[in-house]
Formats: sequence, C-alpha cells, structure tokens
Amino acid sequence: MAAASASFSPLAQFLTKPTEWSNDVRVSASIAALSIVLFSVLLLRPSYDGKVYDLGGIPIFSVWAFFTRRYDFIREQFKNSSGKTFRFRVLQHRVISVAGEQSRKVFFNEPGLNMNEGYKILMGGAPDITDANVTAEDIGEGFIKRLLSLIRKDRITDTLPILLDDMHLRMTEWGTEGKINPFKDVYDLVFQMTIRMATCRELAEDRKAMNDLAKHYWTLEKSATPVSLLLPWFPGPSKRAKERSTVALYNLFNSFVELRRNATVPSTDPIDLLVAQGDSNETIIGTIMGIIFAGVINTGVNSCWTLLFLGSSPMWKKKVVDELKSLVANHTNTISSEPLHKRLATIPLGAWEDELPTLDLVVRETLRITATGSALRRNMHKDVIVEGVTVKRGEFMTYQLGDAHLNPEIYKNPLEFDPSRFLEGREEDRKETFAYIGWGVGRHPCAGMKVAKLEIKLILALILVGYEYDLVDSSGKYPKALPTPNRNDIQQVGVFLLINEKSNDLNFL
Repeated sequence: MAAASASFSPLAQFLTKPTEWSNDVRVSASIAALSIVLFSVLLLRPSYDGKVYDLGGIPIFSVWAFFTRRYDFIREQFKNSSGKTFRFRVLQHRVISVAGEQSRKVFFNEPGLNMNEGYKILMGGAPDITDANVTAEDIGEGFIKRLLSLIRKDRITDTLPILLDDMHLRMTEWGTEGKINPFKDVYDLVFQMTIRMATCRELAEDRKAMNDLAKHYWTLEKSATPVSLLLPWFPGPSKRAKERSTVALYNLFNSFVELRRNATVPSTDPIDLLVAQGDSNETIIGTIMGIIFAGVINTGVNSCWTLLFLGSSPMWKKKVVDELKSLVANHTNTISSEPLHKRLATIPLGAWEDELPTLDLVVRETLRITATGSALRRNMHKDVIVEGVTVKRGEFMTYQLGDAHLNPEIYKNPLEFDPSRFLEGREEDRKETFAYIGWGVGRHPCAGMKVAKLEIKLILALILVGYEYDLVDSSGKYPKALPTPNRNDIQQVGVFLLINEKSNDLNFL
C-alpha cells in the first residue's frame, strides 16, 4: 500500500528519489519560465485594433518609465504608435493617452473627466490625509470655495506689504553678493508666501516650524517613487517616509489650528477665517495641504525659469527691468529714502495686475516652454468617445501639454524663448483651440492664477530691481547657453544666479 500511495504522490516520489527530484525541479522551472515568456509574447504583446494602440506587456514593467521619465515615455509611445492614441495599464487601471486638437478639446471640456481623481490615483506625491488616521470629510468638494475665500482681492491687498517684508527678510540672508541656487533660494520665497497666505502669523514667523514644515514637504514631494506608486502596499522606505511626514505635517498644522481656535482675540489670518466659517480641524488642514502642494512647485518653477530665461536674454531682461522701474516711479514717492520692498508695498494691486504687459508676456512664454508635462483625468461618468476610442467609466486619460506648447505647427521655433510670439499680429497661441494651456483651460482654469502671477511678479521685482545678476554653472563659470530643460524633472538644471545687490539709493530709477 505504501508503494501504491507513493506512486500517486509527486511529493513522495521526489522525496524518495532526490537526484530525479533535482532534475525535475530544473525542468519544471524551465517550463514555468518558458510559459511566462510565451504568455507575455502571445497575450501581452503590443496590439492595434485600428483605433487604439495597446502597449501590452506586464504592467509593472511596461509602464515603469511612466513614473520615472513620463515626458519621454509619452513621446516614445506616440512615436511607436505612429501618432495614434495608445493605452496602457497602471496596476488594475487603464490609462488612455491622447494628442491633437480634437482630443485636447474633449480632454479639457468633457464634464465627466475629473481632475482630482486623475492626479490622486496616478501622481502619488500629494499626501492622503487618511495616512494620519483622520476622516477626509468633504475636503476635496469644498476646496476651491475655501481657496477663493482666502484669496479675495481685499485680503491680498492687505497681505501684500507683509509678503514683501517676509521676502526681504529672507533675501537679506543671501548677503549683498554671491551665488544662489534659484531652485532652493527662490523656492524658499515662494514657500514663505504660501504659508503666510494659507495659515497664520504664528507659523509664518516661526522659523523652526517653517524649517520642519519644509523638510516634511520635500520628503513628500520625493516620496512618489515608482515602487511607492506601482506597489502601494509595499512597506518600503518611501512609503514609511511618506506616512511619517504626513503625520508630522498634520500634527504641526493641527497645533497651530488649535492655537488659533483657542485664541482670545481672533485675527484676520487664513486659519481664523476658516475657523469662523465653521470648518473642522481636518478640513482646515486638508485645505492648507492642498494649497501648499498646488502652489509651491508650480510658482517656484515658473519664477526660477523666468529668471533663467531673462538671464540668457539681455534684450528682454532690460525691457522687464525698465518696465518695473517705471512701475515704481509711477506709483511711489520718487524722493523716498525707504528701501525697495517698502516702496513696492505701496503700489496698488491693480497696477501689479495691469501695468506690466512685457513681464506678462515673459511669464506666459516661460510657462509655454516649461509646462510640457502630462495632465491627468479620470472618467467618473458615462463613456466618452475620443477620436473613435471609447474611454469607459473609471478609466484614466492623460494629455501631454507639450503636444500643444512645443508643436512647431503652432509655435514657430518652439524651443526658443520668444515672448513676442504672443503679440498682436503674430498671436501664435490662437492657431488652434486650447493651444496655450499654461494657466489651465476649459472646465479647469487655475483658481489661484491671479495670486500665482502676483507672487511671481513680486519675486521678479525684488530681484531684477534690487540686484544685478548673471547666470553661472556650479563651478562659477558663465555657461555658453542656457541648458535645455530636463522635461522629466524641470526643477533640475545646474544653473545658478551670481548676484550683486544694487545701492539702496533708489534715485537711479
């Protein structure tokens, strides 16, 4: 009976014949490996059904570049598909990548395509408030409403002098001359302004808390690794760091919300306004986090690249400097002995918005060149047809802004910095629908656009009027040309500003 039993048990047979067991394992492993290869080749190979090109492949491997080199990934796949719409999978989710004017109109106009869901699932860098073990409530639904209440015109007018004081204090730490890294030092200015306009005086003026906040913020920005996005369940270093920093941020903000909630005398600071509106701590903290993650990177990138483009374009730099000097001369006391930031603070908000047309062109052109990444949406309603391809409910879409912004059929010599392309008579951005997407279009214009533009202008005014500067590389040498942006990581360029503070005597205006 024992022999009969063994004959029906492969395990027992292997245990009684170890040499054959070893050989069989190698054979089995070879067969398994071959099966995987055949499965991948036959069932997961790229395909085209006449309407859409399917990347195929094992999702975790075939889309790795989507999270490491997203710009290149999209460009390469459109090249492979001969310009056709293509789709791929991220874990269990299907993503359809589109291009061209007609697809662009659907992408930005279709009401069922949800921006928040698209970025929340596929980006991963912004914190999930549930990591801090609190209920998210309806944070997302009322975010825009709360944001707009914080950036009303009267509030910005009152805050403008404080923003300039904050930045002046930070900039004194640069010294009167030397080398600064715009992607660190200018970002610090943006971060300071954002915290001032989103929280309270106590936090904005607490340097230790600000430094801790910045540390946790950048940890979260860097936590969106391919492993953390494609294997969200994996308890790796990035996941643990993200959770720790999210909890730390929550606790930090919560302490200041509690401080203001229990204050004897209310203030006009943002947290007090949200408390007065009846918002919970969780809602207030979610709003603050949303403002920070929506504003710091974008405003910082645009401020830095505007300085770099002007540094490599003497003609446009002179035009902008002259325009800023005229603004100061027209709206401030020309014989005042006050420092620059105090004089800038007396300029009306309307003048900042309406009397800098050249600077507006320069910033617009900067966004055209640098805003080339992929916008994301998720279809939350009925199926949508795009160029004959059905995007089902629950599926994702992505559109690369570079498809419009760097399109030579729309913009002549698209890689060149040329703000005059938007002037009357050329108006290259009007050649197609939504040919310019720098501040959002269609159903999703940038709610904070006016504030972001103001922040950029304040930074540029302080630097361009207050300092002379040249572009240098890490060794202090003058580069022959401004490096081409790395469109997979627009924040890394290796160019610095060699600054020299101008005289405090502003009669030179």
